Formats: sequence, structure tokens, C-alpha cells
Amino acid sequence: MSSSEYNYDDQGQFFPFFMLTMVGLVTVPLTFNVLKASTDLEQTAARIQSDFRPKNDDLIEAQRRRRKRRDRKTKRIIAVVLGYAFMTYMIYLIVVTQRTIPKMWDPYDILGVSRSATESEINRFYKRLSVKYHPDKARPDPAKNETLETVNDRWVEMTKAYKALTDEEIRNNYLLYGNPDGKQSTSIGIALPKWMVEEGNRWFVVAFYGVLLGIILPYTLGKWWYGTQAVTKDKVLHASAGNLFREWKEDISEGGVIAALSVGDEFKEILKGPRSDAGAAKVESKVLSSAALTESDKARLKAIEDPVRRKALALLWAYLARIDLEDQELEKEKYEIAPTALLLNNSFTSITLPFGVVKPLLASYHTSQNIIQAVAPGWSPLLQLPNITPEIAAKVSESSHTPTTLQNFMALPLQVRRKVLSPLSDVHYQQAMRVASQIPHLQIAKAFFKVVGERVVTPSSLVQLVVKARVIPPGTKDVPAIDPLDLEDIDPDEGDLDALHGRKSAKSKRRKLPDGRFVEDDSQEGSVQPPLAHAPYFAADHAPRWHVFLSEARTGRIAVPPFAFTAFDRPIFHADGTPTFNMLTFKCPFQAPPQVHAFPFTMHLVCDSYIGLDSKIDVVLDVKDASEANVVESDDEISEPDEGQLHAMKTGGLTGGPPTTTTTRRKKKPRTSSIPQKDVPVASAGSKGLGDDHDDDDDDSDTEGSDDGTSDTDTDTDTETEDEDS
Repeated sequence: MSSSEYNYDDQGQFFPFFMLTMVGLVTVPLTFNVLKASTDLEQTAARIQSDFRPKNDDLIEAQRRRRKRRDRKTKRIIAVVLGYAFMTYMIYLIVVTQRTIPKMWDPYDILGVSRSATESEINRFYKRLSVKYHPDKARPDPAKNETLETVNDRWVEMTKAYKALTDEEIRNNYLLYGNPDGKQSTSIGIALPKWMVEEGNRWFVVAFYGVLLGIILPYTLGKWWYGTQAVTKDKVLHASAGNLFREWKEDISEGGVIAALSVGDEFKEILKGPRSDAGAAKVESKVLSSAALTESDKARLKAIEDPVRRKALALLWAYLARIDLEDQELEKEKYEIAPTALLLNNSFTSITLPFGVVKPLLASYHTSQNIIQAVAPGWSPLLQLPNITPEIAAKVSESSHTPTTLQNFMALPLQVRRKVLSPLSDVHYQQAMRVASQIPHLQIAKAFFKVVGERVVTPSSLVQLVVKARVIPPGTKDVPAIDPLDLEDIDPDEGDLDALHGRKSAKSKRRKLPDGRFVEDDSQEGSVQPPLAHAPYFAADHAPRWHVFLSEARTGRIAVPPFAFTAFDRPIFHADGTPTFNMLTFKCPFQAPPQVHAFPFTMHLVCDSYIGLDSKIDVVLDVKDASEANVVESDDEISEPDEGQLHAMKTGGLTGGPPTTTTTRRKKKPRTSSIPQKDVPVASAGSKGLGDDHDDDDDDSDTEGSDDGTSDTDTDTDTETEDEDS
């Protein structure tokens, strides 16, 4: 009975294969993760051109670089490089060991005969070999370093191979066991080098694998798993989200939101150890003496007992008020907590949505603007521009009889504007104006409701709020008039999946240029990302978001939750930085109410990155009964009478009765997007929504529109029908 022998791969035949496989299982997926294109908005957007550098710019840039390093894939890239280097070395070992491994004994290979050769063919071939290689006839070849011993050994191998293929017992042993001498002991190679299991090293190896598999691997997996489960979708700790939830109030103001943000447990990591209260009294003293805080804000700060939370709130107010703390470490902490406060504010925004109250939502959006621009609530929007200090902004406000917004200020004549900013040098003034001319201010041109493929909005239908707007930076002169074609919204053709999914425009629209040339509309949803927010004091890059939502003005509640937009369908700036004035389209789909009624709403358009550029207009969603939609779509028309009917009408008929008119119902036309579509005339920029005086009980009219413009149908108008009705 044969025995089994276990060896430890002292020649390294299996160990390289094992290690190559294990490392490849990690390196290949990691390579895909590294090479995958980044979808982070902050890494793909351009920047607003500005050479302005605020005080402590070195600290702010250091914070930005630190966050970028944390967001980059540096560790993964290093792991991929090391993985491929190790795999290359394993492949090298495989190639080298394959050259030194002795080949398996093969009689066919030794004799040089085919495996399909018969016994007679083997006999003939062996006789020919004996004439050449028999020791009595063969002579050693000095050129090949052959000796008599080499010649004899070669002939012995040939004879042994010949017998293995001709002797029945030897041949059976070879076919069954791969060896002419019969069954041999089993040799099982373990994919470990021999040195790893030698007497002096085996315990170290066992300890290494025990630590690796029993401690390091479970710890790494557990840390990754609990790390992903410990944060919300807004990337804040669940404990922080719970604390923010308890801070929510229906009448909360911007100052209240800022105070609520201090409950985040993330600040404990930033201000841990000796940093938890170092310099806190100094920061608090400077903040309480600042005009940025109201009495309510000061009372909230003084009421906090937790030292970490109290210092975090004081630092946040110092950041918003741009207070010089006169301490390098405190300045670093001041700029470090702002991006964390923005994350917590995003979580607070998510918490406000289920409550459905407008005021906390707007307070959260405005707090986001304040944090990104480092401007305290209620302070002048002019502080968003470079070199504008609170003192200069206060003088501008004193000299103006109207609230000083960025738009109003930039609309002033050039000479007046320069005189107001006389404290600034020409260089600093140009820096401010250059940034103002690049701020993407969205101005609404039209807003209306529609249902794709339908002429009216029916109960519970999937309705779209379509917003048409242009980017017009503050102070822009010679703004071109709106092309009526840009205000249209054409339904996609049936089966046009690219248009339905926004990958191309629904219909190719030709536009004539002043020079007589025609161009095609190349709009594509989400294809153009605006530049990063100009926020020189914010120690992180931020891509601006625009939020559109509907509210009920009477109750102050949210009717349709916000839709966030981070990209546009057409370019907003030329290569030289001048605005394109392209009409942009935003679509917000939601389900219409189940009741038939004209619903008045207020539409809000809020940017989370710039102060004072919010817009809101009144709109009306007129939901009509489905039966009324069928009447509109039936297109009842009077057919042209034939000659007999015409004669009967002229003569009063054969019986002398009153003239008769024969009416026929035209077959309903299929709804196609090739017919121009009328939008629901709900509202346009700066105007009340139409349809306020519409009578829902008026069923007498089945026309497709009315002259007073109060029809809220989204329908096609048949030119032929209009001609006949006229």
C-alpha cells in the first residue's frame, strides 16, 4: 500500500500561483474603482476667475488641500501600484520555477513517436534509434559536452521507454499510474515555501496568520461596515441627525439654525482633547461684542453648557462675522468647522422636509448661503464680492434709500457705483466687479404646468412644472430680448427614448442668426455644469445647487418638495466669460391633486450658494375633469354640406320647414408631438398666475381656448378648425 507524502513546496512551484490569485482578487476590483470617472460635482466643475486672496488665505488653502487629500484616491492608488508590483514579481517567479522544474517522465517524448503509433511502428522506430544511439555505435559529441556516461544514460532511458510501450505489464503501469514501476507514493504540494514551516519559524507564521485573519481582517471589515452604517445619506452621524431633529422648530430663524448646528458630534472630533476649550473664552468674548449677533443669538450662546458645543458655536459665529481671532490655532479651527457646519445644515434641510413648513426650509437654505459666503444673517449681500468689508457695505446701505441687493447695486450707473466704492483702489474695485459679472443669477422668464401628451391637467396625472430661465449676472447690460421659440416646450415623439430621457432635445428647432445663418438647438439636460461657487473664505470647494419647490402662500406649507438642479441643458457662459443668455429649462415632475380645482401656489427658486438671488412667483395649477379633457380633444366640427343639403338650406327644405344643418363628429386625432403644443398659461416672471377667475362649474363651453387668456388647457389648436369656426 502506497503512502502519502506532504511537502511544503520547497521549490516554490505552487506558492506564486496562490499569491498571484489572492492579490489579484483585491487588486483588479480596486483598479476599476480607481480608474472609474469621478462623479463628484466639486471635482468636475470649473471655477470663477478671480485673483482675490483673503486674509489668512494660506490657512484656508491648507484646509482645502487637506480635504482634497482625504477625498482623493491616494491610498487606493498606492495599493493598486503595490498590488501590481507584487503580481509582477509572482509572475516572474512562476516563469523561473517553470524552467527548473523537471519534466514528467514520458516515453513517447523520449522516443519521439506519436501517441497514436502502433506497436509495430514503435518497433521500427526503436530499431532506427538503436543504429544511431546504441553505445556501441554512438560517439560522444564534444560540441555538446557529451561523455560516454551521457551516451549510456540516454540509451538506458530509450530502452526503458521502449519497454514501457511494448511490454504489457510495464505499459499498464505507465497508463494507470504514470510510472513504469507501478504505483508510487502520493506527493501533495502545499502552497507555502518550506522556510515558513521550519521548526524555528512555524510559530511565528501561525501567529502572523492568526493576527491577520483573527484580528486585522475582522477589525477592518467591521470598521468599514459600521462606518457606513453610522452616517446618514447626508454624511453626518446618526447621533448628530437625532440632535438636529430635536432642535427643529416651526418658527426657527437663521440664527436658530446656526445655533442648532452646534449639536453635531462631528465637532467633538475637530475640537477633541486640549482643543475642546483652549481659547474658548477669547472667541466667545469677541463674538458677544460683535454686531453680527442679535440678542436672541447671544442668549442661545450663553445658555449652552457643553464646552465643545459652546466653542463650536462661537467659532461658527466668528467665521460668519469674519472676526480676526488673533491666534493661529483658533483661526485654523474657525475655518475648519465651516464645511462641517454646511454638512450638518444639509442634514437639517432633510429633516425639515417631512414637516412641510416653508419657514424652516428657507431658513436652512439661507444658512447654507451664509456659511458658504461667510456672511452673518442679515448682513449686506455685497459682502459676497471681493474686498467689500462690513464697513464699506454699511456705508453703501446708508447711502441707498432702498434695500441694497447685489442686483440693485450692480444696476447703478458705473460712475455712481465707483463713487460709492471709493474706499477701494482701482485694482480691488476691478476684482469685485469681475466676480460680480460671473455670478450665475437665474432670472425666471416663464413657469407653467403641463402633462406630456395631454392638453389639460387632469386629477392625479403626472404633471410637470416647467421653468424657463436665463443666467443674467448682476449688472449685465444689453440683455437681448427673449425669443418666443425658447419659451416653448415640445413633447418628444413617441418612441424617442433619447428625448424622453433628456439625452437630446425633443425637437430640432432651427434658429436664424442676425447674419442669416441657421443653427440647430443643441440643448441636452444636465450637460453643462456651472462654475464652483465663489467662496474665498469657505475651506472647501462647493458646486452650487438650485432648489425649486411649490408652497401654499396662505398656509405657509410646502405643496411640492424641492427639486435640486446642479447642471443646465445649455452653456451659460462663453469662453471669454460673457453670458450666453441661453434659455434654460428645468422640469419638476409630480402628481397632480385628485380634486378638480384651480390651485394657487408660490414657486420658489433658491440657490444654496449666493445671498439675495432668490426668486419666487405666483403660479396656478388648474386641474380639470377628465370628461372636460375628452370634450376638448374630440374636436366637434361642422362638416361642409353637399350640394343637396346646400339647396335644401336655401329653399327651406322640400317640406317648406326651417333649414336643417347636418353635423358630423370628426374622428379624434391621435396625439402626436409633431403638432405645436400650447402650454398651460399659468404664470410668467413677475406676474400673477392666470386662471384665478376660472369657473370650475362652467360646462357650457367646449372650445379649445378663450380670448381672455384664462384657459388653462395644455392643448393643440387645429388651424383648420379655427378657420371653420371663424
